[in-house]
Amino acid sequence: MPTTKTNTDTAIDTMDFLNDLRSKYAHQPTFLQSVEEMAVSLEPIFSDPEKGDFYKRAFVVMAEPERTISFRVPWMDDAGEMRFNRGWRVEFNSALGPYKGGLRFHPTVDEGVLKFLGFEQMFKNALTGLPMGGGKGGSDFNPKGKSDAEVRRFCQSFMTELARYIGPSTDVPAGDIGVGGREIGYMYGQYKKLTNRHGEGVLTGKSLLFGGSPFRPEATGFGLVYIAKIAMEGKSGLSLKGTRCAVSGSGNVAQYASKKLMEFGAKVVTMSDSNGVLYFDEGMTEEDWNAVIEAKQVKRSRLETIEGKVSGRYIPKESPWSLDLKYDFAFPCATQNEIDGEAAERLCANGLLGLFEGANLPTTLEGQEAIRAHSNVIYIPGKASNAGGVGVSGFEMSQNAQHLQWKPEEVDAKLQELMQNIYNKMDSAGKDVTLEQGANRAGFLKVATAMQELGWMY
Repeated sequence: MPTTKTNTDTAIDTMDFLNDLRSKYAHQPTFLQSVEEMAVSLEPIFSDPEKGDFYKRAFVVMAEPERTISFRVPWMDDAGEMRFNRGWRVEFNSALGPYKGGLRFHPTVDEGVLKFLGFEQMFKNALTGLPMGGGKGGSDFNPKGKSDAEVRRFCQSFMTELARYIGPSTDVPAGDIGVGGREIGYMYGQYKKLTNRHGEGVLTGKSLLFGGSPFRPEATGFGLVYIAKIAMEGKSGLSLKGTRCAVSGSGNVAQYASKKLMEFGAKVVTMSDSNGVLYFDEGMTEEDWNAVIEAKQVKRSRLETIEGKVSGRYIPKESPWSLDLKYDFAFPCATQNEIDGEAAERLCANGLLGLFEGANLPTTLEGQEAIRAHSNVIYIPGKASNAGGVGVSGFEMSQNAQHLQWKPEEVDAKLQELMQNIYNKMDSAGKDVTLEQGANRAGFLKVATAMQELGWMY
């Protein structure tokens, strides 16, 4: 198998490196997609006559995690049968601080998915300006259809193994798909039992009862809308008021993005889950939003169960991006690769003005190309637009270290400032540089410079 050379005497060809990576990780397509997307965006600085070769060497090193931890997770179901799942923690890069990134419990999780998420997380955390490295973890366990007792037993078993690898100055996980406040609570409870250490910022997304931060549940969705509003006003002089906004997903990010959009006067016309989409021609109402919250946070049920209880109509086996409808702004908040090339072309043909990613890499490479071909469409990638969640996780770590809890309005003000700072970094990355390129460039350069000053790259 070919090996990419990284010594200072050998110039690295980007395409050779990508081909080498494809041969090694052909079974990890989403990870390869994330690396290729980043490489394409960084090509201009790879061509820099003075530091281009250094940047390419740094990128090659960044594309491999510092370590990957895998383990089995035994747990007992309600029938008394022993079950087994796989667990991972991918510790990608610690140049800027302890590894930081969520835990995902979903049947699609494997090492490749977590490598993609950890790779993106590294640059996302760099953009926040907070001292956090990048990592990601999770399991192929599916919480759907499981009792609370089964979820609790799984979480306790998962943490029994994970606890030996994490710590407030080493690796600080959080939640992600399938891991909400309930799961974080069960895992933190097990960590406390195992270690007899209390009040540590070893997990974020905790309950306010034991060290959580105000605004953490809302942070990713609120931050997404804050930076979208900043970009609209800065690039086009537009306002959200009265605009038609499509939101995909109905989890934490989609819920609070929808809430903040409505607060700014926008019409939220869609929410979705894997079974179908709710379409609100006149926009969601507050009562509609409350019904979605009850279904998802309390009853843990599908959107189809609230048809007839909301003003919108339910369309099975569709997503917001498969419908031939006009949206002013798109907020994909469900999962990776939900907007393909065909969907992106349709969105643009119907007058799309902006796309802001609430999920991680929700737009395929073909979809990104289609969006880039329409220069009037404002496009902010997820590593910038959904960074509010990990930003407030960083605030939670600070509060834990201080043994304090900040006021909600203080956290919200800091979140708005953080999203403004991220936008400023994107917007000032260079002449004729798009916001997408600016986000990728700013995140990469910060990690590369830190690695150089630490003596990890030269």
